Amino acid sequence: MGIKAALPRYELYLYTAVLSVALIWAGSWIFEASSENVNRKAFKESVKPGWYYFGRKMDVADFEWMMWFSTFRNHILFALTGHVIFAKIFTLLAPKHRSFVFAVYGTLAVLVTMGWTFIALVLSHCIILYSVAMIKRKWMCFAAGLATLASIKLEPYNSWQEALVTGSFDLQDILFYGGCGFSIMRCMSFALENCEKKDGSYTFCDLLKYNFYLPFFFFGPIMTFDKYHAQANATKLSRKEREMWNITTRALLHLGLIVMVDVFFHYLYILTIPSDMKLVTKLSDWCLAGLAYSNLVYDWLKAAVMFGVINTVATLDHLDPPQPPKCITMLYVFAETHFDRGINDWLCRYVYDYIGRDHDQIFRELLATLCTFAITTLWLGPCELVYIWSFFNCFGLNFELWVAKFFSIPPFSTIEGVMGEAMSRRIRGLFNAANFWAIVLYNVLSLNSLEFAKLVGRRLLFKGFPMSSLSVLLVTYCGVQLVKERERQQALQEDAEAVKPLDGGKEKAE
Repeated sequence: MGIKAALPRYELYLYTAVLSVALIWAGSWIFEASSENVNRKAFKESVKPGWYYFGRKMDVADFEWMMWFSTFRNHILFALTGHVIFAKIFTLLAPKHRSFVFAVYGTLAVLVTMGWTFIALVLSHCIILYSVAMIKRKWMCFAAGLATLASIKLEPYNSWQEALVTGSFDLQDILFYGGCGFSIMRCMSFALENCEKKDGSYTFCDLLKYNFYLPFFFFGPIMTFDKYHAQANATKLSRKEREMWNITTRALLHLGLIVMVDVFFHYLYILTIPSDMKLVTKLSDWCLAGLAYSNLVYDWLKAAVMFGVINTVATLDHLDPPQPPKCITMLYVFAETHFDRGINDWLCRYVYDYIGRDHDQIFRELLATLCTFAITTLWLGPCELVYIWSFFNCFGLNFELWVAKFFSIPPFSTIEGVMGEAMSRRIRGLFNAANFWAIVLYNVLSLNSLEFAKLVGRRLLFKGFPMSSLSVLLVTYCGVQLVKERERQQALQEDAEAVKPLDGGKEKAE
């Protein structure tokens, strides 16, 4: 479609002002609801003593965040610090064998943490999928991999395996599902990449070195085997210009984000409030919209911090790991909606792009999305809420293609060509704003509850119409236009950087 024309400067200022005022307005409603209801009986379990000197209690409703940054913090820091030191020493002494060294340290760390029965279970998964990989039939690799994944996601097989390997350590059940789940997905990546290998096969040692890289083992992200194998076995190791500075900057940024989340947890109880439906029904439309939006922003922040910490360690090991997800504020199409870029890259490489190809055929796209979300449903653990989440996100992804196809035919395509870029951008921005709230509502149900998502939908679409509905849509429209302008600037910058080498080569030849 090309790069659209720039927004006039006054429009940028107007959109920024409207968006800023709206966010402050919604935040004030959430702060008021948090302060006035801090002592509610329903908050007793999820709001605990926090900053004593500021007189604020803390929202501790997210077990995963609390696990990472309080309960399990010292274990993680100790294990990752040991990995960094161990990896650095042996990278300098024996760079050709560093992938083997990574695997040895990772295996020992998992053994100490989880015990030999867990190691034996993971190895059994590896042996099964390695054996199937040697046959070099993709459908057999998928069948074996999905069956193995189902064994830890469906009853009674998961309970039986969990009982074998978990002990007295409080977090062993969490580590069991994380370690086994990511391990199986990595084994499937190994098997599918082995099917593509023309000359011979990868070895079982290659699989173990890939699977037991500690930073990725329990919590991801998943790095596909082809990328990991090439990067971990590279012998010519060097840093890009200012790479260590960038690593340090990212580490400090992650620390700042952790502090910011801690501030939010003390002043805005965005996770606890939606769980109390009696309170939620009394809140204003703006407060509900702010809660729904902030829940997705927090989920992005959590993913960015968790994966960012892991990615910093992986970058120190001279790897290029999957990057954190795109911020929910920057999303207005379902095709870019994901909170784990590693899983998203895995699904796109082996399922979505493989079946959907160019993603321009309606029936092929439908088949690709159905298969993708079927595997995603199994990965998340089949249940009613996951079924609903998968259905609506699958529908949203296909609906975008249907709408694009519909408006690409005459007379709609002719009308858009006549109206000019400015008007076309405004109309598309309006549709994107509505799409943004579809993304919010379809995903907030998996973060809070179906009841909360239904209440927000009813308020914004029906009870709040026209004032609340149109005002929220207007604010979202301003945000979408700002995002589109940022993307336009990035596209111009990328084009300029792509032209520079060509111009340099031409001048050198002359």
